[in-house]
Amino acid sequence: MQKIKTFFQCQACGFTSPKWLGKCPDCGGWNSFAEERREKTGRHASLVKNLGKSEPQPLSSVKSGAEQRTSTGIRELDRVLGGGVVAGSVILVGGDPGIGKSTLLLQALSGLARTDGNVLYVSGEESPEQIKIRAERLAVHSDNIILLSETSLETIVGTASKIVPKAMVIDSIQTMYTEEILSAPGSVSQVRDCAAKLMFFAKKSDIPVFLVGHVTKEGAIAGPRVLEHIVDTVLYFEGDRGHAYRILRTVKNRFGSTNEIGIFEMSDAGLLEVENPSELFLLERPLGVSGSTVVASIEGTRPLMVEIQSLVSQTSFGMPRRTTIGVDFNRVNLLVAVLEKKVGLHLGGMDVFVNVVGGLKLVEPAIDLGIIATVASSLKDIPIEANIFVFGEVGLSGEIRAVAHAETRVKEAAKIGFQRGIMPAGNADKMKHEFGIEIIGVRNVEECLDAVFR
Repeated sequence: MQKIKTFFQCQACGFTSPKWLGKCPDCGGWNSFAEERREKTGRHASLVKNLGKSEPQPLSSVKSGAEQRTSTGIRELDRVLGGGVVAGSVILVGGDPGIGKSTLLLQALSGLARTDGNVLYVSGEESPEQIKIRAERLAVHSDNIILLSETSLETIVGTASKIVPKAMVIDSIQTMYTEEILSAPGSVSQVRDCAAKLMFFAKKSDIPVFLVGHVTKEGAIAGPRVLEHIVDTVLYFEGDRGHAYRILRTVKNRFGSTNEIGIFEMSDAGLLEVENPSELFLLERPLGVSGSTVVASIEGTRPLMVEIQSLVSQTSFGMPRRTTIGVDFNRVNLLVAVLEKKVGLHLGGMDVFVNVVGGLKLVEPAIDLGIIATVASSLKDIPIEANIFVFGEVGLSGEIRAVAHAETRVKEAAKIGFQRGIMPAGNADKMKHEFGIEIIGVRNVEECLDAVFR
């Protein structure tokens, strides 16, 4: 008889405790502990044994070479993966329910099936008939796509070992379970062990494995955070259901750059690639109204011209509101304080609302100058000219600091048709090509506002 160990584990971060706790001391979550049971066996040793023995060797004797990549037929997906799917890699795709994870992966399998051969789609949530309905809507018709409705990991690995597919999708990892763990499917132990077994299988067989992960209300992939350390690549689907655009963002990539994004448009025929996102985001931009400006942002290696809007109005309550969508809340508060202290704008009794149009989330500091300009425009009720774009980082003393990839931003703006660019003086002085645009370098916030409203 194997001895069964009982313990309590946080379902958010994986912290274990011999007794139940109301609040997790690791992640701070409330009522997140659930009882888990585990048999004391040597199964982890058997998993490592399946990979074969590895002997130590000097670094100089290891042969290096470019990893083999396979195109999915979707250029935006290949972009965020670093050029294609690497053999034996494990890719985690997370996002809100209904945002398009299964749709994207079914389209990707269709592209892989056309060039490589058989691919395996494993679903623990949908029947083959439901997947067929989605495939017909996406116009995916291929005999090389093999469907398997199963939740037992041992059965899935056994089937994949017989078929030997060129790629495999697990939809979703939270529905899978291994018989070696007594916990229920979706628990921390099951999710972690299933992901580890699939990782061992992918490395041994050189079959790329896509894992679909559900996202919690806090925006993190459900299950332990250790899941992100197991896999090779982590992709997050972002976007608002009220918008047709979807952003696929790379958070971790062992075979390429991080913070790369792919932009898609959701339609009846599935996810369509967006060829020129800057023009698309500025398509319905209002002209001649205050509180609107265009900022040149860099997401990964891609330049984007994005509209930032703000609304500043007199507060009706004792405490003014600060609301942001698509930008960091604390960053906006910091910039509002800079406007009050260094420029003398009275924003203490004003509600300030800032929004990035199109459902994008911008995190780089180069958008600071755009937030400064649009808040001042809304407060003064003075429109910013439609042919002006801005970028630059703002410091606490009101200085404007240089940012990276200035020429790439200006080149993208010239392609859209902008005529004036307001940027840090450090970038303007080093600009080698103006691309037919009037370059205005500013050193502090006051110079920026003078240039915008001149």
